[in-house]
Amino acid sequence: MDLLNALEYISPSELDYQDWVNVGMALKQEGYSVKDWDDWSRADSRYHSGECEKKWQSFNGSASPVTAGTIVQMAKDRGMTFRESKELGWNDEIAFEQGDIGVTACEGVKFHEPANWNPVNEIVTYLETLFDSSENVGYVTETYKKNDNGKVKYSPTQGSCDRTAGELIAALNNCDGDISNVFGDYKPEAGAWIRFNPLDGKGVKNENVTDYRYALVESDCMALEEQNAIIRELELPVAVLVYSGGKSVHAIVKIDAANYNEYRKRVDYLYNVCNKNGFEIDKQNRNPSRLSRMPGVIRNGKKQFIIDTNIGKSDFAEWKDWVESINDDLPDLDNLADFFENPPELAPPLIEGVLRQGHKMLLGGPSKAGKSFGLIELCIAIAEGTEWFGFKCAQGNVLYVNLELDRASCFHRFKDVYEALGLEPKNLNRIDIWNLRGKSVPMDKLAPMLIRRALKGNFIAVVIDPIYKVITGDENSADQMAHFCNQFDKVCTEIGCAVIYCHHHSKGAQGGKKSMDRVSGSGVFARDPDALLDLTRLEISDDLMKQQKDERTCKICKDWIGRFNKISEVCSQDDLVMSNNMIDIARKTLPEQSFKLMMSDVARAEKTVKGMSAWRIEGTLREFPAFDALNLWFDYPIHKSDTTGVLKDCNFEGDFNIKGSPYKKNFSKKKSESERKQEQNNALETAFSGAEENGQANVADLAEYMGKSEKTVRRYIKEHGGFWIDGGEVGRKDTDKVDKLSRMSEGQSR
Repeated sequence: MDLLNALEYISPSELDYQDWVNVGMALKQEGYSVKDWDDWSRADSRYHSGECEKKWQSFNGSASPVTAGTIVQMAKDRGMTFRESKELGWNDEIAFEQGDIGVTACEGVKFHEPANWNPVNEIVTYLETLFDSSENVGYVTETYKKNDNGKVKYSPTQGSCDRTAGELIAALNNCDGDISNVFGDYKPEAGAWIRFNPLDGKGVKNENVTDYRYALVESDCMALEEQNAIIRELELPVAVLVYSGGKSVHAIVKIDAANYNEYRKRVDYLYNVCNKNGFEIDKQNRNPSRLSRMPGVIRNGKKQFIIDTNIGKSDFAEWKDWVESINDDLPDLDNLADFFENPPELAPPLIEGVLRQGHKMLLGGPSKAGKSFGLIELCIAIAEGTEWFGFKCAQGNVLYVNLELDRASCFHRFKDVYEALGLEPKNLNRIDIWNLRGKSVPMDKLAPMLIRRALKGNFIAVVIDPIYKVITGDENSADQMAHFCNQFDKVCTEIGCAVIYCHHHSKGAQGGKKSMDRVSGSGVFARDPDALLDLTRLEISDDLMKQQKDERTCKICKDWIGRFNKISEVCSQDDLVMSNNMIDIARKTLPEQSFKLMMSDVARAEKTVKGMSAWRIEGTLREFPAFDALNLWFDYPIHKSDTTGVLKDCNFEGDFNIKGSPYKKNFSKKKSESERKQEQNNALETAFSGAEENGQANVADLAEYMGKSEKTVRRYIKEHGGFWIDGGEVGRKDTDKVDKLSRMSEGQSR
């Protein structure tokens, strides 16, 4: 198995020093790199750069080495499970697990000795198939006897590696059919061996291998015909298939690894697939310098010969893609007729009118929008079964994954939000918090750890705040972000809960963009979740801020005056909405000390108002109809709905149509041709950035984005000069090419 998968179940922070060292020793023993150990160790706060490398150099092997079993046992102790293996029966289906290929087994495939036995042709075919003429080949004909439980066994010596494939082929073609003149005499009882990877001519160890091209697949536990059949049924990318003259068929499988570490990983994958499909592999064969049986010789009266060449898939990459493409863990096809009258029940809402349980939601917004506070408010709403931003929430258990705040600050923030909401904390036991600041790992590594910890929590929602801490890959790459977002699907599926997360806006003004185009990075972010709620800041006028200050002042005055007087007797209806009047009445009717305390409250309220910001939430929903935009005040530490409607007519911050905007003043000025052209180009650049996927955009999408006709957009593209257009598709021209053509054009004009 892949030990790196097992390590996902083991947190280095949970281990003492010796267990940590044991993990490193096991990785080195099994052929992994120091980088693998170092990358895993980084999740521990005790990690020090260079420590793994230094310790790795001290692992020089021992009589009782630490092996893969140590890591596997650690992983099992922490929840890793294994499916029960089963030997393949020839009337059975090959059952799929991760790495299984899900094909139906056939009857055993027989093979026969060649009718015209030609040892020279056998060996020449082998050499020409596996080696370039200039590559050194290792082979063994000499043996030594040893006693194996009372039986005489012939074992190979190190053999020779001083000749190239071309030299051996030339010698074979001139040996008059006597291969002993080329390789030396061999014992017919023992046969002969050959190494399937090229060597440097200086030795026959792994470090002498010059190209990690092939691996050996063989099994002594199955009938020969069954081995032959399953090798073909698994479509292994076999270069040469050789009968060993004994109990096994030797498949020389194409690996084509760039280095030793990649070779070990690919061979592990190969052996894993074989084993899961009932083909038990001798793992001692995983070394690249391993010997295999040489065709063209006799072994105990049986010929060692080539059965076939170049069968199965063309190479390892194609084979691996094929294996993973027929993953039986994918669902079966559904026929609509079976479900049309009685479709499956929809998942119940988690957030009424917004999000179902088991689905995904993204909360987008700029910095200081209070996104984290908003998610904490949501956690509390789910735990208490109350409303969030005016939407009714289902009640249940929720997990908050904190990636940004230190542990103490996180707990204090939850307490502050509870108090600001005025909620009695009746269901604190429904909220679990996983504090990972400084310990977060990429999402593809975090997902299985999260799933393992959350499976027993009976959560209806997992909140991850924020996702930029765990992004894997380039956030502007559509394919990489698709892979990243798939991790949320895994969490949803495995835990059976909703996954809610937040991400920041791209730079610049956002008011002119569609809500799903405001989130930073690839458009995948906004288009992948089932619900996108986007926060955009509103421009607040001085008059509106004064109104908010006056309203709070009036309320504070009314509360204080009411402690000592009957309001109707000292305040008119007009007084109640005029802050100056209320302060004057309070000065006259309150004791001096009480008036001073009231004014302290007024000062605090004014300070609070100055710190308030206004926001509009727009929703893009997959499962529900769109809701009317919501207007909110962020009154630290919570969001409050605008119940008065004063924010309804506010514009987005940075919009050109805002009253008093410096941009608006410029509209009265007539633009020059160069200014018009520059504005036109800027608009096109902005639209392309918002609409492009994988470096291309559609003219229709650009037209919709810009609010222009397609004809106008085509004219903009032509006048810009930096874009190509082919039918309805648009992309950027090669910059270097454009510059070169421009220079050539200038030269011609001169």
